[in-house]
Amino acid sequence: MSRPPVPPFTEESARIKVQAAEDAWNTCDPDKVALAYTEDSVWRNRGEFVTGRDEIRAFLRRKWDRELDYALRKELWAVLGDRIAVRFQYESRDASGQWWRSYGNEQWEFDASGLMRRREASINDVRIEESERRIFGPRGDDERGVDVLPLR
Repeated sequence: MSRPPVPPFTEESARIKVQAAEDAWNTCDPDKVALAYTEDSVWRNRGEFVTGRDEIRAFLRRKWDRELDYALRKELWAVLGDRIAVRFQYESRDASGQWWRSYGNEQWEFDASGLMRRREASINDVRIEESERRIFGPRGDDERGVDVLPLR
């Protein structure tokens, strides 16, 4: 199974990979998202360690069961060979209605077919008021290719 673009990545092909990841995660479909990872992919997400597609699917189901109205933006930070670093922000609300903005960085490593074999994510959450939201669903066509994530 090949998942283009494949390494070694250029800045242009890495941007395509990052946008594809953002698009997939914004579907909140664990089965679709899991297909981007190798069968034995390893993750560190915050303090949780996940191995393989089945665990990835289960992790994502739990995530999107509690992070409601999830909307994500990713941006390329750096690229080298088979590795890509991204920064991201997403917003979601919990079951009580409290809104959150989550800020994070990820390091990705890919196999030769373009599947991600390693993902390390560090994430911090900040309470926000609904009126402070700025990420509303998937990125529109007018936002594609534009780095739009302010620091705060």
